[in-house]
Amino acid sequence: MTGRVGVAVCGAMGRMGQKIVAAVAGQPDKLVLVGAAERPDCPVLGRDIGELTGGPAAGVKLCSDFREAVRAAAVYIDFTTPEAAVANLTAASEMGTGAVIGTTGLDAGQREALAAAAGKIPVLWSPNMSLGVNLMFKVAELMAESLGPDFDLEIVEAHHRLKKDAPSGTAVRLHEVLAKARGLDPKKSRVDGRSGLVGARKDAEIGVLAVRGGDIVGDHTVLFAGPGERLELVHRAHSRDTFAAGAVRAACWLAGKKPGLYELADVLGLS
Repeated sequence: MTGRVGVAVCGAMGRMGQKIVAAVAGQPDKLVLVGAAERPDCPVLGRDIGELTGGPAAGVKLCSDFREAVRAAAVYIDFTTPEAAVANLTAASEMGTGAVIGTTGLDAGQREALAAAAGKIPVLWSPNMSLGVNLMFKVAELMAESLGPDFDLEIVEAHHRLKKDAPSGTAVRLHEVLAKARGLDPKKSRVDGRSGLVGARKDAEIGVLAVRGGDIVGDHTVLFAGPGERLELVHRAHSRDTFAAGAVRAACWLAGKKPGLYELADVLGLS
């Protein structure tokens, strides 16, 4: 295990959790899986997480105790619910374990809890673990600044029919990036869809539309609509493997970092 980063996965039997377990196993020279956690009502607790996720035995039993799962980890990766993610973070800050959090749908109070924990441990949170999406944030900011107020900004996101939160965390982050670039109030400028006789579009608004259906992994489009021309910045995720790869890269990067609140832009050298 010398030189390898010990990683635990929370929400290990979820759609993303299983991908992350496989991604960790796929980098045996850099990472070693040391723990896996799930809800107390998960029916397969106590079984080997490697075998449960379709791979070889990992020597790690799935458990419901967060502290037990991360006790040997330098970093844990969390794709659970907002409530569980904050509870896990509280325990991690007491244990000194670094956190990579990909959970979306966090409210303002929960995001404040992330910032508070980052005073004790390194925390990397991103609403989207795709490296391409995080580059998209930077490019969208540059485009909004360069094109100026003559170009209206709209965001359209599409996800699978089972996604619980809307708009997506990525769309929310895109809106925050665009609002900042334009000097707009992020709370007042966001318009979630339009219906009825809403009147002409206001200059200080950014529309956000959520589409749900089928098995769409994740599509995000930023529309820059100006006089006589239109630009579209588009990212389409073809597989959840994309998000798992980003989360694993983040875990490698975060290990050994000082306490602080980080993002994937830091991993990519874009901050």
